[in-house]
Amino acid sequence: MAKVTLVFGVLLAALGLAGYLGTGSIHFTALIPLWFGLALGLGGFLAISPSENRRKLFMHINVTVALLGFIGATVEAVRGYVHATSAGMPPDQIALASKVTMAVLLLIYVVMCVRSFIAARRSGKV
Repeated sequence: MAKVTLVFGVLLAALGLAGYLGTGSIHFTALIPLWFGLALGLGGFLAISPSENRRKLFMHINVTVALLGFIGATVEAVRGYVHATSAGMPPDQIALASKVTMAVLLLIYVVMCVRSFIAARRSGKV
């Protein structure tokens, strides 16, 4: 799962950069997926270890970071959509797409990690 973490880190970093450059490099909040991607990338790199305890520690930290990112992105996507529609304006499509994409990527990652943790527990590797 450490290598999968690196892949999701790269995807989130690319999403952050695309959102930032896609908005004309004006909105620094578009870089939020980049920071989550860097955090997951660092955690994934640290999880590549022969030490089982170190690997488990960093993978649990990674899934916690991803879960917090998923919750934050989901709340912000819903909040932004509701705020815009209640004001009678269309929501910012780029921001909404970025938040939803970040939430979906992190949800997929969290589900994959939980399934991996369950499989490891059942196989007796833990």
